[in-house]
Amino acid sequence: MLATFIIGLREGIEAALIVGIIAAFLRKNGKSLAAMWFGVGLAVILSIAVGVGLDLVEQALPQAAQEGMEAAIGAVAIFFVTGMIVWMNTHARNMKKELEAQAAEALSHASAYALAVMAFLAVLREGFETSVFLLATFSAAQSATLAATGAVIGIAIAVVIGGGIYAGGVKLNLGRFFRITGAFLILVAAGLAITALRSAHEAGWLNAGQQATVSLSWLVAPGTVQSALITGVLGIPADPRLIEVLGWLAYLVPVTLYVYWPHAYRPSRRGVARLQFAVAIGLAAVAAVLATALPRPDPAPVGPVMVVAAEGDTQAIGTAQLRRPASGTPAVLDVALTGEQGTALPLGTARREQHGGVSALAWTVDNTGVPANAPNTLTLDQIVALSGGRIPVGLNPAQHPGPFTADWSMRRAVHVWAADGMLLDATARDTTIVTLSGSGLQTPRTLLVRADDSAPARNWQVAASYRDQVAASLTAAAAAREEWRFWAIQLPILLCIAAGLIVLAAGRTLRQARRSSSTNPAYADRRANTSTQGTPHGAR
Repeated sequence: MLATFIIGLREGIEAALIVGIIAAFLRKNGKSLAAMWFGVGLAVILSIAVGVGLDLVEQALPQAAQEGMEAAIGAVAIFFVTGMIVWMNTHARNMKKELEAQAAEALSHASAYALAVMAFLAVLREGFETSVFLLATFSAAQSATLAATGAVIGIAIAVVIGGGIYAGGVKLNLGRFFRITGAFLILVAAGLAITALRSAHEAGWLNAGQQATVSLSWLVAPGTVQSALITGVLGIPADPRLIEVLGWLAYLVPVTLYVYWPHAYRPSRRGVARLQFAVAIGLAAVAAVLATALPRPDPAPVGPVMVVAAEGDTQAIGTAQLRRPASGTPAVLDVALTGEQGTALPLGTARREQHGGVSALAWTVDNTGVPANAPNTLTLDQIVALSGGRIPVGLNPAQHPGPFTADWSMRRAVHVWAADGMLLDATARDTTIVTLSGSGLQTPRTLLVRADDSAPARNWQVAASYRDQVAASLTAAAAAREEWRFWAIQLPILLCIAAGLIVLAAGRTLRQARRSSSTNPAYADRRANTSTQGTPHGAR
């Protein structure tokens, strides 16, 4: 409530001052105020419509999109309030004179309608800023009702003060007022930076820098005065994350120094330009260090790949290894089973698919053939044994006593999955089919032969313990790479952009300094005197 009260009061007074000065100027020159009030009313309606429209759009979005929109609105609100603080800190003392000069120029060139447009645009600007800032503050507030109440009270008091200033009954030190409220709004905007960063994380935009820093639960216990002030007003949560603390400091420190640095110690324009160049160089250096000093993380190596006979079995029957011999050649799976000669299985072309929640390269290798030592004929007892002790459907011992002619076929399917160059999973399954004919069968009968329990190595898979270790390693590597991409790529790019903008600002400051020196003879004479001090008279 306190934050929205200060926002409404400050923005309301700023708009009321503009309207009051223009109204007093119109009254002094005998002009009607009707057009001005029409422009003010229209600006207020449009500002309210913007706030309501943004809120309705946000409510209609899915949860993740709502969080993203809140982050965007928070960023825009921070930009608006920072610009407002800096502008008012610079112009508050001469605001009345500047507005009266602009009003006089507008009135001399056109009519009272020009001043009405001037009031409309001024109030519309303040209204837009207020709508966005209040909407962002409502999102971070513990109670939207109290936040709205604070804003309404602040705006109402601002209107009363503005009326008093217009009537001449209220004297307000604008410089001191905006300076004091500016300090409070800097803290609120820094809290909005935390809220915007947290909303960006909840929207899935920012997943880096989420390490816990300090726990403030002892200080901001729910329902306490400290919680209402620190969390509800200043936007500082009980569990600030690393990126939130850095964002809070990155906003609070430079803006506070810029706005409240003592005027007596402020450098000249050339000094400001040199300082800006130094800051830009510092940012570029930090970006270079981050981009080059942080290595790209890889998954932690996992021990040998153990192969087991069946799901749930922990008894190792061999090992497997995935290797890529050379660039452009197929990957090879080496399998060494106990009691058998090791095999190297070329895997061919891979495809991309999800396996166990991991995006992996997948291969499937199919081999067909005939089982070794497969008999050409089978008795009924042999067929029952192959069927697991049951007579297959379609065979009648009385009508089909055997023996039967047996036609064998076997398909061996090996499935392999890999991610980040590591073997993620692998399975091998044999499917044996025998087709029976003769012994009174009118048509051939197909029988799926059960796996031979005496040779379990025919069907194998990677041990579950290994799969769990690989999944944990890949998950940790993915999180580490998310951090690495932010700190080593995205943040350096942002720092370089900021450095470029500061360089442009420094160039603009230098041009202004040169224009000032060329149009101010006294300044030029001082420069000339300084440059010729200590020079022999004849050389001057």
